[in-house]
Amino acid sequence: MERRLSAALLELEARGLLVRLDQIRPLALHETMVMAAALPVPASLEIERFLHAGRTVLRRQIHAYLAWLDGPGRSARPDEQQHRFVLIRMRFNAVLSQFDTFTEVVTQRSESRTGVWLSGLDVLAADALAITPWIQDRPEVVTYLARGPGAAIRRARTRLPGGDASPVAIIRVPRERMVGHGIASSLVHEVGHQGAALLGLVESLREDVSRQRPLTPERVPAWRSWERWVSEVIADLWSVAALGISSTLGLLAVVSLPRFFVFRPSDDDPHPTPYLRVLLSCAIGAELYPHPQWADMARTWKELYPVADLPPERQDEFALLEAEIPAFALLLAEHRSPALQGRSLRNSFPLGQRRPQRLLKLFHQWRSDLGVLARQPPTLVFAVVGQARAAQLITPEAESELLSAVLRAWALRSSLSTHQTISTTRRLQSRAS
Repeated sequence: MERRLSAALLELEARGLLVRLDQIRPLALHETMVMAAALPVPASLEIERFLHAGRTVLRRQIHAYLAWLDGPGRSARPDEQQHRFVLIRMRFNAVLSQFDTFTEVVTQRSESRTGVWLSGLDVLAADALAITPWIQDRPEVVTYLARGPGAAIRRARTRLPGGDASPVAIIRVPRERMVGHGIASSLVHEVGHQGAALLGLVESLREDVSRQRPLTPERVPAWRSWERWVSEVIADLWSVAALGISSTLGLLAVVSLPRFFVFRPSDDDPHPTPYLRVLLSCAIGAELYPHPQWADMARTWKELYPVADLPPERQDEFALLEAEIPAFALLLAEHRSPALQGRSLRNSFPLGQRRPQRLLKLFHQWRSDLGVLARQPPTLVFAVVGQARAAQLITPEAESELLSAVLRAWALRSSLSTHQTISTTRRLQSRAS
């Protein structure tokens, strides 16, 4: 049977996909970087296995299509031949998109200083996810920088282009926040999204808010707003629980915008109105770590953005929402999710280590000693430095220099520890054989 031109054309296109697929190299061969800037080895292995599996499956699909085209598909209608090819090409583009997603994470590791900082942020993110012991089977977390003021996360086990589940969590942090206490606020907020998803906190909190919603008609709208904003609020709580006032200071910097945006109605946005979000962060901090600093911070925020300049109806709206903030903050702190085994959120984080007085005491004890700082939990270090910043005990210049140094130290220690573990494992395997 004479072969149709359509089949010949589609065969060439399919073979072209194979050629381009074979040009995709493993990420380990893609970029050069110093050892301290490399991805955590477990994360790197997860990503490489994921991408390799995707390429392998696609290669088999292309070969199967070519075999079909040369056999039973030879007499198929041209539109059927085209339909099958288009599905494969869509999968090919999805594989490329997945590769590009992780390439963006890896490429910056070759940048001078930035790569090592990112490796240090990987360590900070891992510590932020491990801060509560109730998460089982924690995924690896990797970071990269992007322009813009906001951070974002692609959570582990959520869908990538093509529908495959991401093997790791990928956090995009704003380049303009490197390096200061604010970078931890943004990063740990995003880690909070991952932690909340693993513990099912958004769903259980929404149910709790719905059950506790006041019956008085004038209070109902405020609690409906809290219910809508729960996913972002729990991430803010996670950040405050890990970082103390450093989290609120970082949030304040992010949402310090022109007045229109600070007071703009949230509508369907899961983020609370910025004006209320800062006040709620202060209320959460006061609930977790009682101290006058939270009232001072809330008062300062109100002075920066006075409600009195708004139209009367908007003033009334914010007054109703503000009045409910303390009750909502208490509900958050006392929430007991099934995943927390009956414990409240308040008792699920190491709050005793992060009380303001203790943080300042640690700041004076450590005295910017890099050897001491590098051995501490990263979230605790950022909490200490942020508390010192709030107390005006450290300048922005000294803060940036100190945090840059400690990020490098964490990156180097993590890299050396990983390679030492690999070397020890290989020696043991050699002796066993």
